[in-house]
Amino acid sequence: MIAYLSLGLLGLLSLSIPVGIVLFLLGFGVDTFFSPFPLVRGLGNLVWSTSNNSTLIAIPFFVLLGEILVRSGIATRTYAALDRWVSWLPGGLVHANVATATMFSATSGSSVATAATVATVAMPQAEKLGYDPKLFSGAIAAGGTLGIMIPPSINLIVYGFLTQTSIPRLFLAGLVPGIALALAFVVITAILCTLRPSLGGERRVFPFPDMLRALIQLIPIILLFTVIIGTIYKGWATPTEAAAVGVAGAIVIAAAFGSISLKMFHEAVLGTVKITSMIMLVVIGASFLNFTLASAGIGRELQDFLGGLGLSNLSTMLVIVLIYIVLGFFIETLSLMVVTIPIIVPLVVQMGYDPIWFGILMIVLIEMALITPPVGLNLYVVQGARKSGRMSEVMLGTIPFIVAMLLMAVALLAFPQIALFLPDALQ
Repeated sequence: MIAYLSLGLLGLLSLSIPVGIVLFLLGFGVDTFFSPFPLVRGLGNLVWSTSNNSTLIAIPFFVLLGEILVRSGIATRTYAALDRWVSWLPGGLVHANVATATMFSATSGSSVATAATVATVAMPQAEKLGYDPKLFSGAIAAGGTLGIMIPPSINLIVYGFLTQTSIPRLFLAGLVPGIALALAFVVITAILCTLRPSLGGERRVFPFPDMLRALIQLIPIILLFTVIIGTIYKGWATPTEAAAVGVAGAIVIAAAFGSISLKMFHEAVLGTVKITSMIMLVVIGASFLNFTLASAGIGRELQDFLGGLGLSNLSTMLVIVLIYIVLGFFIETLSLMVVTIPIIVPLVVQMGYDPIWFGILMIVLIEMALITPPVGLNLYVVQGARKSGRMSEVMLGTIPFIVAMLLMAVALLAFPQIALFLPDALQ
């Protein structure tokens, strides 16, 4: 049954049918052929109960926050400021790509939005300064993945909603691995560009007074991140309320820089509606599919299969990791999460693992899926911003960063406290 379902999923996706519609079609198929009850009759109630949840209101707020920051030109200012601070390292401007992606990950919550923002700003610089197109574009695609790890993260909100785990604790758990990944990207870039200086282009050193003046451009983003995350961790606001405060802060910042206008705000709201509609269609479609899978007993079938392998808990976890890596080649990341969470997470908890820790491990694997072909979304985003060259160059450029993600996954398996240290310390 699982094999037929997997083939159906890949077949429908290959026809370029929207992911949300594919999930509904698979749900109807499972209901028709495998479920003993006509579950479609409860579809209306299921759609309403899934979407009528206050936790999910945080998603459009965080999307709007990122849209305002991008469209008001704050991204360009942030990139220029970070360029002055990190371009002296081996690799030069490549480090500004990672640093800018890290900064915007701390506000946008979306990997695709982060990658698109940095790519739009950085690509003209790469062509002008003669950087290696593979490493430069690969760093942007990989840096963009930090948007779903460093809080606030839309994917962590969805994970918390589906597993009924604490979103503030998930945010805390993602902070250390997210920063560690960003530093790993910087170290790998520096090592590669030290061994092969031609990859990194020109290293530039700016006068210290210019570097200090550039910090002014970073203060608004840092303050915004501090307010959003601080109010959540202090218990002063829920993630939804903090997201609303963040939107208000972004509007104030845009106004302070003279970048706010009716046209800009209209474009930001329109972009938010499009992205939120896509996310909610996927979440609702996956909820219906998961409901039909549970009724047909497919979740128990998979759990029995994994349990029947006779493996240790660690070996079973390695099998789960391998499943996510393989599925990540073919399935869009948010869909991969919402389809598998109701099946995999109960098994993980049953084996005695912490669901908070597993959520962070899953996000690392999902990050890999964002930059692995054929459906790695960040690859297409960066290639679209390049407007020239081959897609294979972007793919090759991400290989060193995929290795860093694999090492992070191994580190989380070996040392769960990497993710659980902050949530346990601040509980």
